[in-house]
Amino acid sequence: MVNGPVQVAEEESPAATAAEGAGCWVVPVSAFLLTAVILGIVQVVVDPPGLLLERFWEGGGWLELLVLSGYAAFLAGRLRDPSLRPRWRRRLWRLFSAVFFAQLALGLSGLDRFLMTGELHLPVPALIAAGPLYRGEGLFMPILFGATVLLVGPAWCSYLCYIGAWDGLAADRRRAPQAMPSWRRPAQVGVLVAVVGVALGLRWAGVSSFAALMSAVVFGLGGVAVMATISRRRGVMVHCTTYCPIGVLATRLGRINPFRIRLGEGCDGCGACSRACRYDALRAADIERRRPGSACTLCGDCVPRCREGHMGYSFPGLDAGKAGAVFVVLVAALHAAFLGVARI
Repeated sequence: MVNGPVQVAEEESPAATAAEGAGCWVVPVSAFLLTAVILGIVQVVVDPPGLLLERFWEGGGWLELLVLSGYAAFLAGRLRDPSLRPRWRRRLWRLFSAVFFAQLALGLSGLDRFLMTGELHLPVPALIAAGPLYRGEGLFMPILFGATVLLVGPAWCSYLCYIGAWDGLAADRRRAPQAMPSWRRPAQVGVLVAVVGVALGLRWAGVSSFAALMSAVVFGLGGVAVMATISRRRGVMVHCTTYCPIGVLATRLGRINPFRIRLGEGCDGCGACSRACRYDALRAADIERRRPGSACTLCGDCVPRCREGHMGYSFPGLDAGKAGAVFVVLVAALHAAFLGVARI
């Protein structure tokens, strides 16, 4: 439960930027330092160079580290204000997706230094799980995904996924989300089971890599179709909440992480938060229980919608303001680090 109401501001102001409880400089500086540590490890340890500038100019990785750390500090300063977070979350998410796919396009054009390993991999999130199961190797992305889930729980889906931003754009075309059918949650688990089963079946059957690749292409195109039609029509991120197997892994495994969004006892059930949720995580029953449903990705879009300030982040041992500040530091640093190293 949130320890006291979370005050929500309508405009950017000194009071608003203090809403998350930390001093005006602590959150940005912490995000800068954490990003610098993460990328410093990448710069020193990873070979071939993980930071892109290092591949074109010896020592350039350190400059990229400084720029991205500064970007993380700037971003954390914006995200710490709940009233600004929904807007900036969408911006950073779309920027990450644009940079990711721009580097993919450059790699496809023959500039292989823009590819992480110099080899092309299909950018379908389901392959984070299915790829290693089929190949019997290649655990880099599952390890990266698992580490992220341990740090920020299901926020992988709302801040760090390179495909999710597309689904968000589609869902945002409708002003308010429509209710999803009751079978949505078991359907997502069913898709995960099917993807895992197909990957293992293809491996055991000795199916060629090309045939397996084509099945992944079909699955990926199916996801794009879901975004362009169902997500757009319903105003809910149907691809992320129903079709994507990584979505169900992130939200279920993310329960290991102690970050939560909670509704305070003063909540009157007005439903304003539900109209801000594109993840089908704030149904009437969820609001009555005073906690979002299993599809919650900690995006925080709902927090400023509560006019009475009864919504906020929680973390054991921290009040709501400090919990929100710690979450912002982690997610801003991870986003900046991903922007520097997350390539195909």
